[in-house]
Amino acid sequence: MPTERRSNITSPQGHVTCGDNLPLLQSIDDESCALIYVDPPFNSNRRRGCSTESDLGYSDQHDGGLQGYLDFLRPRLMEMKRILADSGTLYVHLDWRTVHYVKVMLDEIFGINNFLNEIIWSYRTGSRPSQWFSRKHDTLLVYVKEMGRHTFNRQRCGTYRTKDLQVDDTGRAYKSTKNGPIYFHPDGPMMTDVWEIPFLSTVSKERTGYPTQKPEALIKRIIQASTNEGDVVADFFCGSGTTPVVAKRLRRGWIACDVNPDAVRVTQDRLSQKA
Repeated sequence: MPTERRSNITSPQGHVTCGDNLPLLQSIDDESCALIYVDPPFNSNRRRGCSTESDLGYSDQHDGGLQGYLDFLRPRLMEMKRILADSGTLYVHLDWRTVHYVKVMLDEIFGINNFLNEIIWSYRTGSRPSQWFSRKHDTLLVYVKEMGRHTFNRQRCGTYRTKDLQVDDTGRAYKSTKNGPIYFHPDGPMMTDVWEIPFLSTVSKERTGYPTQKPEALIKRIIQASTNEGDVVADFFCGSGTTPVVAKRLRRGWIACDVNPDAVRVTQDRLSQKA
């Protein structure tokens, strides 16, 4: 007999849970989420704090080293696949420490043919080591539940290289062809899989004091690309709550969870301020 699932998510708009995300995942019905974005610990083997006077932070240490970390992620990723809609997309946000190992595991869970993108988030801030190239990017592994059925809204960003091109009487640049002029899209070129988005500065108004906080611009791009209004967006390592905050602003429903009570408090505070 199929397992009965009794989700504790009662609000049609959004729900924030404090606790281990695995029991929450197991309680959610099949195909409930259009998008899941997760930014799990990176297995850095240290406590993640911040440079402000705030004492917010969390331990990024796992029993069993790398294998223990992967054993921790596997059942959660399997549940995430189950609760994704057939048109759904999963974004897993990692860095150089574990991304290659998690990629192999995701290929196994989702199927290599459902791998959509390896997105490079380039931010250029941080330390300047003397013995290797500076590590100035994170990687987002993107998988879909079923290739070809997934939601994908093409995004545009940046400017065209129009130097030395002709311009018309209104100042619009164009290329001359035998079939006539070709104009550039007013919203800019199609977005690629390399995203230049600055990390949050220490004086940013978005700053909450929570370590490893991600910029709203990054999450906004993900939500706009992979969902439509009214869809449900989930983040099971929500940290400071950027995902539910942006989802709410974009008229999506949300599910958010974090094991750290401080993270849940920050998330709830932000959601109340953005109401």
